[in-house]
Amino acid sequence: MARILCIDYGRKRTGLAVTDPLQIIAGGLVTVVTSELFQWLQDYVAREEVERIVIGKPMQPNGQPSENLTRVEQFVNRWKKAMPQIPIVYYDERFTSVLAHQAILEAGIKKKGRQDKALVDEVSATIILQDYMRSTHWP
Repeated sequence: MARILCIDYGRKRTGLAVTDPLQIIAGGLVTVVTSELFQWLQDYVAREEVERIVIGKPMQPNGQPSENLTRVEQFVNRWKKAMPQIPIVYYDERFTSVLAHQAILEAGIKKKGRQDKALVDEVSATIILQDYMRSTHWP
């Protein structure tokens, strides 16, 4: 089996999470500057076997697209053209930032760590990936 990689795409920073090769555990990977994301991902998939990429679909709580959706769609289209052998799929990311802040707080991370937006992005990507895995692996 190969890994599943997850992207929490942001305007400035993008959080990434990945599964183990058996797709049992999801964990935070890194947060990268969004302008460097495409190249970073190409380098990553060149050295790690990735089955597919899950990308958070930014929607407002009422189900309407968020302002970031256009940027995400542009990235997805670029990926599909350049790397069609690695499919990329959308997954609803509503409330993941709230859940990430809550998880960081519950983990006992001090105030300075909780203000680290890169950590929030990485934890958000992990939550999206865990939800995706639950929705596809369990009936």
